[in-house]
Amino acid sequence: MKKVSIIGSGNVGSTTALYLAEKKIADIYLIDVIEGLSEGKALDAEEGAPIRRYDTELRGTTDFSELVDSDVVVVTAGIARKPGMSREDLLNTNAKIIKSVSEKIAAYTPNSVIIMVTNPLDVMAYVALKTTGFALKKVVGMAGILDSTRFRYFIAHKLGVSVRDTTAMVLGGHGDSMVPLPRYSTVGGIPIIELLPKDNIDKIIERTRKGGAEIVSYLKTGSAFYAPAAAVAEMVECIIRDKRRILPCSAYLRGEYGIEGIFIGVPIMLGKNGVEKIIELELIPEEKEALYTSGSAVKKVIEKLEELGVL
Repeated sequence: MKKVSIIGSGNVGSTTALYLAEKKIADIYLIDVIEGLSEGKALDAEEGAPIRRYDTELRGTTDFSELVDSDVVVVTAGIARKPGMSREDLLNTNAKIIKSVSEKIAAYTPNSVIIMVTNPLDVMAYVALKTTGFALKKVVGMAGILDSTRFRYFIAHKLGVSVRDTTAMVLGGHGDSMVPLPRYSTVGGIPIIELLPKDNIDKIIERTRKGGAEIVSYLKTGSAFYAPAAAVAEMVECIIRDKRRILPCSAYLRGEYGIEGIFIGVPIMLGKNGVEKIIELELIPEEKEALYTSGSAVKKVIEKLEELGVL
């Protein structure tokens, strides 16, 4: 049986564990530094198994040595956004947490694929890569899938159609500078630029960019977790089952799209080795400019991190 370890047993981590249990693809280990948190959530999920009909093994622990032999490690550890807080505000605290977690991953399960979820996501993926020394393809960030599923939902809601018939493509950093691409977003194979006027599309794009902040404004003391967990579970399944699906994820670029040395959201082929291939789309000038702007924002945050001496 394959093994997936989830570091961080908060709302995103524990919901991801539940979604994965129902997929019946791997044994799941929840790991958290808070005594009893992982154990309690894992036991609660296991007790639901007779009704939900999964035989997946779920275990909770504070012992990081349980990471050993993991095929995939999902990292959700860190503090969550609060109202008025940007993803970059989380930088210093979460960078230190991710550096510590990454050292443990490298020590106990050096052949695993890391899925980074902690914000600011693109930068935390960079911290994990530099700390672990893993191959570039073995570290991937959950960004574009979440942003795209939000875009898909808003498109479906506006048109009054099934979400199942929608596809969407969102590139760039996981933040306010993300780059939704209407030309590559469709309903039943029809580009949305043929179904909606530009002003409607612009409003949907703006809501997509602020999708996480909108939920934070409602919750007051927490951030989104159902949709992020669903996105993570989809990524884990692609890796465990070697599905080689084309999905927008945060990957390390070495000149693709004219961008070098950072993680940013692009379409990739996701399989058992992680980032099997980076897909380069033909972008029009305004899309390229938006992607470069997004990349510059990610670079600036990395520079702040280097100034803080975390890397």
